[in-house]
Amino acid sequence: MMFTDTQQIDWPQKYDLFGVQVSAVNYDSALESVITAARSNISSCVSHTAVHGLIEASRNPQLRSMLNDFDIVAPDGHPVRLALNHFYGAGLPDRCYGPEFMLRTCWRAAAEGIAVYFYGSYPHVVKRLKDNLLRRYPKLAIVGCEPSLFRPLTPQEDEELVDRINSSGAGIIFYGLGCPLQEKFAAWHKGKVRAVQICNGAAFDFHSGNKRMAPAWMQRNSLEWLFRMSQEPRRLSRRYLHTNTVFLAKLFGKAVAERRNGNGRHM
Repeated sequence: MMFTDTQQIDWPQKYDLFGVQVSAVNYDSALESVITAARSNISSCVSHTAVHGLIEASRNPQLRSMLNDFDIVAPDGHPVRLALNHFYGAGLPDRCYGPEFMLRTCWRAAAEGIAVYFYGSYPHVVKRLKDNLLRRYPKLAIVGCEPSLFRPLTPQEDEELVDRINSSGAGIIFYGLGCPLQEKFAAWHKGKVRAVQICNGAAFDFHSGNKRMAPAWMQRNSLEWLFRMSQEPRRLSRRYLHTNTVFLAKLFGKAVAERRNGNGRHM
C-alpha cells in the first residue's frame, strides 16, 4: 500500500555534482527537516553520501535516479562538501557525517518522543547498537531492532517488515545495509514505510563498537578513507583508490568546463 503525504516539507536545496543532486545541508538544517517529517510520519528518504557513493551513483543510472528522488542527500565527506562550496558557493562550514548525524537524530528523537527503528547488519551488532544508544539516551524509544537476512526478501517477508515498521509507530528508521543496497532499499520503500528512512550503514558498526572510527584529526583532514582502508585493506583498497581518482578527475573536468563557460568560482 502506498501512502500520500498530506504535509509538505521544505526540504533543503540540492545542487548537481556529476549528475547527482546533493543537498547543501549542515547538521542543523538536515536535522530540522528530518524531525519535522518524523513528527507526521512522512515517508521520506535521507542518504549520507561520500566520494564512493557519489561516484557509484554518477556511473549507475538506476542508482542515480533513485538518489535524485531522495529528500536529502547529505555531504557525508569533506571532499563533497568542498565541491558544493567551490562550484555553488554553498558556504558549508562542515560536512554532515552520517554517524554523527545518527547521534544527533537520536538525541532529538528522545527529547521529542519520536520512536526509532533499526534494520540491518548482524544480530550482535544491532543488539550492541541498541544497548549503547539507550545508555547514551535513556529516554530514546527504540521500537524495533532487526538484523539483515543478507539476502533479498520474499514479497511476503517484505510486506511483513513494512507492516512491523508501520505498526510500531516509528517516525524514523535507520538502515544499516551498506552502500548502495540501503539506498536502493529505501527508494523501493518510499511511499510504503510511514517514516523517515535514513541510510547510515557505517554508524551501525561505529556506535556498536564493532569497528573503530578514524581519529578526529584524520576526519578533519579528509583522511578517514585512508584510516578505513588501513583497517580493511582487502575490501576497501580498490574502492577508495579507484573512486578517489575518478572523483578528482571529474572535479578537474567540471572546473575546466566552468572556466570555459565563464562560470568558475574560487575557493
